[in-house]
Amino acid sequence: MRKFLFFLSFFLLALISKAQISANSGKKYTNLQGIDYVFVFNGITPATEITYNGNGTIINWYKFSDLTTPISNQPYISPEDATGYTLIVDGVKKNIWVIDYNNNLPVLNSIEAENNPGTQCHSMNLLINALINPLVYKSVDGLQYTIQRNFSINYQTLNWNGTAWQPKDTIVTLTLPKSLITIPTPYCNTVFTLKGDQIATDLGMTMYSVSSTEYVTNAVICKPTSIVTLRDAKNEAQRPVQASQVDGSAPLDIQFLSNANVPVAQFYNWNIYQNNISIVSRTDKDTRYTFNDAGTYKVKVTVSNNICTYSDSLTITVRTSELYVPNVFTPNGDGVNDEFRVAYTSLLTFQCWIYNRWGRLVYTWTDPTKGWDGKINGVDAKPGPYFYVIKATGSDFDPNATPNPKTHLRIGEYLKRGDINLLRGVK
Repeated sequence: MRKFLFFLSFFLLALISKAQISANSGKKYTNLQGIDYVFVFNGITPATEITYNGNGTIINWYKFSDLTTPISNQPYISPEDATGYTLIVDGVKKNIWVIDYNNNLPVLNSIEAENNPGTQCHSMNLLINALINPLVYKSVDGLQYTIQRNFSINYQTLNWNGTAWQPKDTIVTLTLPKSLITIPTPYCNTVFTLKGDQIATDLGMTMYSVSSTEYVTNAVICKPTSIVTLRDAKNEAQRPVQASQVDGSAPLDIQFLSNANVPVAQFYNWNIYQNNISIVSRTDKDTRYTFNDAGTYKVKVTVSNNICTYSDSLTITVRTSELYVPNVFTPNGDGVNDEFRVAYTSLLTFQCWIYNRWGRLVYTWTDPTKGWDGKINGVDAKPGPYFYVIKATGSDFDPNATPNPKTHLRIGEYLKRGDINLLRGVK
């Protein structure tokens, strides 16, 4: 018998739960603490109704104030503001509270930025003058609860898209009442607009709003980027091949862009550090520098005006030097190994001399990206062995360093001698 009653109760509860309890206007809220439903209306008139649409047979409506005397046994009632109702259908209860939004309209008087520029470089306070009544409902046992009223502050700032600053519409959600809110300082002049609340939106109403006077920002920001001078010589390893490259073979010739939020940013200071020691200091908006020495560098830019300052930095890595010399080349015009070229990284000075077997100088050059095409005075040289001498220095060369006792060369200093075989063959 107990099981039967349990399943009957469960069935009846499911029946009323699935039934549609609705209103001919307004918004129904569920999943609230202490109650089953809260109905909020944009004005309650004699035509306003809350209706039960289900298959129940015994229907009774009660007010919270009197749970003994039904006010109606019809599927519908005409609700009153700030009133709680209990609907009992075949013994199953649902508790409902009614709110007339028109009796709780927000009054948004003003929103303004706090007048304190010296503290607004990163965050700022907005002062809000508004009269917001809490949306209150009660449970059947008299406990009072509040529906949160969400408002928004809309304004514009700047967003970095990877190549430039773009205007960005920003929305901050807040719960009122409160008289002050702290937000990140925008990076451009803007107007703050307070809008709300979400209940008005739910009811299909135009949200109430109020706007500030134009806020003139002092917050500065920058996003330094680099543009490296590209090189295409394939015999140079780690050569810069992308404009955004920040490491590679020396010399690295790089243009640095501050990308500050002008005209708010007015002053610029560039510092290039190696081993935490400043080696360059400049005050241009953008700057250019050629990195010759191997190592890691920090390139820092600071932008400012008379109130705010902001800094950001890039890291540049210059590779140590390397030099490799082939022992054969085939200048036959097939486009493969047609020149005698060295393979290298980060060479700053270079000179190569080519001698024939009798010790006569036949060719010389000073650009490591170039080579010998196997010609002497424009005429094809005879196949066979030739002798080369190469002197070079790299990005890691220090003239004040102690030479190697065996080679008498310093790190990054090269003196190479050897044979190169010229083979023509066929294409």
